[in-house]
Amino acid sequence: MSQLPTTTIIGLEVHVQLKTATKLFCGCSTKFGSPPNTQVCPVCLGLPGALPVINEHAIELAIRAGLAINCDIPPLTKWDRKQYFYPDLPKGYQISQFDLPICADGCLEIADPADDDATRKIGITRAHLEEDAGKSMHDEAAGRADSRIDLNRCGTPLLEIVSEPDLRTAEEALAYLTKLKEIMTHLGVSDCEMQEGSLRVDANVNLHIDKHGERIATPIVEVKNMNSFRNVVAALHFEVDRQYAEWEETGNTIQTHGKRTFGWDDVKGVTYPQREKEESADYRYFPCPDLLPVRIPSERVEEIRASLGETPEETRERLQSQYGIKAYDADVIVSQGRGMVEYFDTVAMASGEGKRASSWIQQDVMRTLKEQGGDIESFGVAAEQLAQLLSKVSSGELTNDRARDVFKHLSENGGGIDEAIKALGIEAVDDSEMETLVKELLAANPKVVDDVKNGNQKAVGSLIGQARGKNPNANPQKVREIALRLIDQA
Repeated sequence: MSQLPTTTIIGLEVHVQLKTATKLFCGCSTKFGSPPNTQVCPVCLGLPGALPVINEHAIELAIRAGLAINCDIPPLTKWDRKQYFYPDLPKGYQISQFDLPICADGCLEIADPADDDATRKIGITRAHLEEDAGKSMHDEAAGRADSRIDLNRCGTPLLEIVSEPDLRTAEEALAYLTKLKEIMTHLGVSDCEMQEGSLRVDANVNLHIDKHGERIATPIVEVKNMNSFRNVVAALHFEVDRQYAEWEETGNTIQTHGKRTFGWDDVKGVTYPQREKEESADYRYFPCPDLLPVRIPSERVEEIRASLGETPEETRERLQSQYGIKAYDADVIVSQGRGMVEYFDTVAMASGEGKRASSWIQQDVMRTLKEQGGDIESFGVAAEQLAQLLSKVSSGELTNDRARDVFKHLSENGGGIDEAIKALGIEAVDDSEMETLVKELLAANPKVVDDVKNGNQKAVGSLIGQARGKNPNANPQKVREIALRLIDQA
């Protein structure tokens, strides 16, 4: 029997960790990777008598994010207690927002994956601030060891962005998440490092099945805490097939069965049931007695709006037109956030080498950042230094290889370019010295000479590695030019 016409209904809840140095209601660090339970205090541990204090920077970042996704910013927002118990939630409740969120009624326009010339407007119900819980670490493989709790994440500021159920395919969900992540990183709202838990996705999904003109809705399933976009896409595809098969077998509908929470097993590639889903009444929300409501003056909102600057789309177009780089290269730079865009702008403008700056940033800068685990704002090679280094390459003063040696030295040791050049023993090789070196190589490689005379100029390439072996400061271009001239004169 063929499958009946079916529409997939998807809504996403995206938890974005805000890029603050400290937690939402205390002064504990939000730094990732510290030893378990070393970034805690009486406030985030929920100890008696400890009172929360609002992180003003988190408020500002939430407003920035809300404006970028076209939300209204109400003049008043308040805090609520969301009651539930897990071992990694010491207070027994989470400070969140219920009926007066900081951002509401927004939308995000995405490219339609099914039509290159069309767009889809995805509604955003709300974006509210809340504190994160800790992390439970279970011995899920062997099942014999104890569960352990790391409370470092307790109190970490999250912005939960809740979409309307306007998405219809896993591919649309991917386009929405990709654009949302790009906006958050571009604005400096979050680093969105999914492997560090800075961005997590819950997907609400069910099916509308058309049976003889009657619309039948399957029970809603919320697939929780997916930590990669690949997992989101795979989980949605699997869940659509699973729900249809379950409906065929049981006939369960949204009228007969409540919402359920499922997990995603990335190894097996399946979703699996965890529990019946709690509704808002189960959480027994009530206003937090320890925190006053926050009034947000319209003047402050407009100040933040004016500071947003270019959108990612506008930045991509400008980088391509201003520096002549490819669309792909502009996309890579923009995807790294506004800090990387500013770094690139400085390097490209100061060196006058937009394409070379793009190449170095994508290869050397981003690779070094990944290895060192830092961010561009604290990177050891200042943009002005990299611009100076690229100018030396352009002028022929340094080869690409030697410039990369200098770059590596600067990123590891700091200091200035001249200091690095001296430390590495880099010296200019005069023309007479170069010519003597090339003559020696030609005498030792008669086959290269014969190949070039027979029309294969590329054969001189084998001399370049030999030249650098004898003198690391030898310029490859000069070696090539001198070798071809001497062979032609012979």
